[in-house]
Amino acid sequence: MDWTALWLSVRLASATSAALLVGGVPLAYWIVFSPRRWKYVVEAIVALPLVLPPTVLGFYVLIAIGPLSPIGRAYARVAGHGLPFTFEGLLIASMLYSLPFAVQPFSAEFAAVDRRLLEASWSLGVSRAETFRRIVLPLSVRGLVTGIVLSFAHTLGEFGVVLMVGGNLPGVTRTVSISIYDAVQSLDYALASRTSLVLLVVSFAILTAVYALQRSVWIKPRL
Repeated sequence: MDWTALWLSVRLASATSAALLVGGVPLAYWIVFSPRRWKYVVEAIVALPLVLPPTVLGFYVLIAIGPLSPIGRAYARVAGHGLPFTFEGLLIASMLYSLPFAVQPFSAEFAAVDRRLLEASWSLGVSRAETFRRIVLPLSVRGLVTGIVLSFAHTLGEFGVVLMVGGNLPGVTRTVSISIYDAVQSLDYALASRTSLVLLVVSFAILTAVYALQRSVWIKPRL
């Protein structure tokens, strides 16, 4: 089994989940509480990776961070190397690809918070930021955990986007899904079977935990 590829996938999934927690929470809050009428456009952009072929998304990400783009040139000046075919490039692509798996559970849980609690807090002079920290976040634990776990699991099994943006560099961008593809291509079905079984077990365990969490097995239902 290619443990290097598995460890790289775990690192990528962990970094993606952490980044989406930091960036996804403010975005989800804006989607739920913003009075802007055009916010449905932002919701559509967030959900786009759900229906867009991974190769298409990967292609546009590759163009956006490539050496001819402003982002790619700026990063190359600072870091001394480009973003394509690097772990950092994979991280950007993975964040975009898994964005709806984090933001949508966050948004659903924020929207489920009793509006009367928020209005009572605001009427007492508590700022929106403090209200969010004291009321919304504690009541949205399930949605936050669900978003983090789903984005982790989704990133762990990425193939198309990873291959388009990162290629297949051992120890750098070769993830476990690409390792399985390589094993099949070389007719090493035993290796492909063992690696696939590990991903199957991990994915099943993650989904079981998410559904148990949604059914309030671990967290008491709200009154």
